[in-house]
Amino acid sequence: MNVLLFLIPISLVLLGVAIWAFAWAVRRGQFDDLDTPAIDILREDDPLAAKRPRPDPPAKASDDAG
Repeated sequence: MNVLLFLIPISLVLLGVAIWAFAWAVRRGQFDDLDTPAIDILREDDPLAAKRPRPDPPAKASDDAG
């Protein structure tokens, strides 16, 4: 029974921290747009980007003297 004297205050502190974290996230706008991130994964990449040739990297000049 003595353990309840320890666990009840700890659970109340953790509840307070959870409420504070939720209120902080709401104030910071974390829940403003819930639909766009779910749709972003369904968008296709730019099809022209895959067909564009990549420029060749510049060749290193050798310092051979002879």
